[in-house]
Amino acid sequence: MHLENLSNWTHEHVFDNGNAAAERSTWLVMWITAVTMVIEIGAGWWFNSMALLADGWHMSSHAFAIGASALAYAAARRYATDPRFAFGTWKIEILGGFASAIFLLGVAVMMVVGSVERIFSPQPIQYREAILVAILGLAVNVVCALILGKAHHHDHGHSHDQGQDHAHDHDDHHDLNLKSAYLHVIADAATSILAIVALLGGWMYGWGWLDPAMGIVGAVLVAIWAKGLIIATSKVLLDREMDHPVVDEIRDVVEGASASGDTRLVDLHVWRVGKQSYSCALSVVTRDPTLTPERVRRRLSVHEEIAHSTIEIHLYPDEPVPSRADPLSG
Repeated sequence: MHLENLSNWTHEHVFDNGNAAAERSTWLVMWITAVTMVIEIGAGWWFNSMALLADGWHMSSHAFAIGASALAYAAARRYATDPRFAFGTWKIEILGGFASAIFLLGVAVMMVVGSVERIFSPQPIQYREAILVAILGLAVNVVCALILGKAHHHDHGHSHDQGQDHAHDHDDHHDLNLKSAYLHVIADAATSILAIVALLGGWMYGWGWLDPAMGIVGAVLVAIWAKGLIIATSKVLLDREMDHPVVDEIRDVVEGASASGDTRLVDLHVWRVGKQSYSCALSVVTRDPTLTPERVRRRLSVHEEIAHSTIEIHLYPDEPVPSRADPLSG
């Protein structure tokens, strides 16, 4: 897919059916989660349950992340055709995910500190009431997972409807923002289960230590999720994409563009500009006088994920073509 006007591509990208469904789902899940978060945190303090507090704080990070995703969709829709955004507004949601991950690390530290304090200074827990609230949190997570799962499958089907059948057609052809929210809900449900187990153990067997212990386990889960999110979002924000399969595809296309075979790709930069779209800038040296940027661009068009390309060709009619390792002279 080669598009002459990247702004038009951005507009179409933002307003597809998958994005509209994802935006509606994220707003709905965000409000459901925010209400439940307030209930769980308040109940955790009131009933002196660190496991319940851990679940509530984890749910707060979930509400933050989903809210950032929803705002990202809204911003992308509002500024889709704004020419000041050279490659659209897609990275707003990536920034939101990065901020959420930093926030999550702070929450994890708070959960560990609070749980350790409860181990050395135990407080009485109203187990029955706390268990009811934890079950409510789990039920909300299940509902949110179903809502986001439906939107995720809608996005998955929409991608396949567009005929994107490349060998690496997996996460790149899905809404990564929506998928991260969906996985977060699943992790949140696991934390709710830990809280229920801890409260049941304390209520039935008198294992009061289990509640703060599960609070620490929940904090570890939050920290692990935050680490994964930081790595994933940083990769996009720092344009670390040169190990992606699309790079080798571009290299094969360019070096096969000349029938004579005297063509080398000596400089290549690839970066992501959308959930399934990349931009590239490349320099080619060749002895083929018929090789033009438009000819290379037409060959690249078979890879629909390449939304924009900048191509520079250096002609060496009577000299050996430099290898990839050789710098361009002059």
